Amino acid sequence: MAKDKIMYVCENCGQESAKWIGKCPACGQWNTYKEIKVADTRKQVVATSAAASAGRQLRENKVLRLKDISAHDDPRIDMHDGELNRVLGGGLVPGSIVLLGGEPGIGKSTLTLQTMLNLTDKRVLYVSGEESAHQLKMRAKRLSVVSGFAADTDNFMILCENSLEAIFDHIKEVQPDLLVIDSIQTISTEDVESSAGSIAQVRECASALLRFAKTSGVPVILIGHITKEGTLAGPKILEHIVDTVIQFEGDQHYMYRILRSIKNRFGSTSELGIYEMLQTGLRQVSNPSELLLTDNHDGLSGVAISSAIEGVRPFLVETQALVSSAAYGTPQRSATGFDQRRLNMLLAVLEKRVGFKLMQKDVFLNIAGGLRVTDMAMDLSVIAAVLSSNVDTPIEEGWCMAGEVGLSGEVRPVARIEQRISEAEKLGFQHIIIPKYNLSGLNRKKFKIELVPVRKVEEALRALFG
Repeated sequence: MAKDKIMYVCENCGQESAKWIGKCPACGQWNTYKEIKVADTRKQVVATSAAASAGRQLRENKVLRLKDISAHDDPRIDMHDGELNRVLGGGLVPGSIVLLGGEPGIGKSTLTLQTMLNLTDKRVLYVSGEESAHQLKMRAKRLSVVSGFAADTDNFMILCENSLEAIFDHIKEVQPDLLVIDSIQTISTEDVESSAGSIAQVRECASALLRFAKTSGVPVILIGHITKEGTLAGPKILEHIVDTVIQFEGDQHYMYRILRSIKNRFGSTSELGIYEMLQTGLRQVSNPSELLLTDNHDGLSGVAISSAIEGVRPFLVETQALVSSAAYGTPQRSATGFDQRRLNMLLAVLEKRVGFKLMQKDVFLNIAGGLRVTDMAMDLSVIAAVLSSNVDTPIEEGWCMAGEVGLSGEVRPVARIEQRISEAEKLGFQHIIIPKYNLSGLNRKKFKIELVPVRKVEEALRALFG
């Protein structure tokens, strides 16, 4: 009987070694090498079963000239979900493999199930390694009661299986147009002698599914777990294998969810999808400003409204700040949804260029709605909210702003200013502070909202507080 071989694999990057190493030479992480048992023959069976499962033969690879390769784009699969289509870059690409990650209970399976139920024109095979068929039927029935999804469609098939070889046998029989694996950490192959979810199992199963997707043209959606640090579980090579990595974010105790693209070979990674978790499933939020703005904050200090852009969509976001005297010797600086280092820089600009002393005060900043914004145009609203809380003077209702702040206190121009102004005007704001440099080439007559151009931070604060 052949003896199993012992191998050590880095759980962070997948680097292999014949002996245990304290520090991984590939990624530089410490104490990440784990011992696994590897059988002598393990790869060839899975490599060929992927192609055979769809009843198609592997194409022979050959050298091609670049000019001979067709440049046309394959038609994308419409997911009948505007938010998901936006994050994917316009729809699901045939033959692609997508990894969807998120915390437990965040709504990964709910989003996938309600999307697949809506694809009545596609034959979908939903492979579940975590739930029984009865559980999935109950969830599908709940989603279809109010949302109108076709829970009794003939094109939606469920398979409760953990063996990769058995899954490929059923794929050969069913011939699906789309495959969902929930989740990749529960699938195991017989050719790797380790438990499901281990580094070797996740890597080999993902590689086999990748070969199946590329050779058959059937798109595959993988649902993945995340670690306690918030990163996707399994080896880092899992993220390199797939074409698109999507993260489902948000606090499970709140009803808002954010779908963010981390990696996308077929589109932009700056797009956001926003959902609202309801008892009947996830509702698309086409106008995110309705979630991010408080209905009534008149008379409250420390609140400023900014016109931000994530991807291609503009929205108004509420910036909240609280400034109080430091209870201890070292003042605290805390930011939720905003870069804390940039907050420290803006506070230094306020102190050095504008003359407000915040050295002995605690500053807390929060972006309302649980959203994390990276747009530089938020700088002006952060400074305005901090100063409003510091002097305990509210900003008048109907004002919003957009502008990047430089180290010398100047307000720098921002991109796509017309979209920001139009969004503010659509939501009923009467005044918007913009950088003066953005006025060049801007047709002011087509906007009913008052444009307040500024060159320095002092001018913006004077316009807000007099």
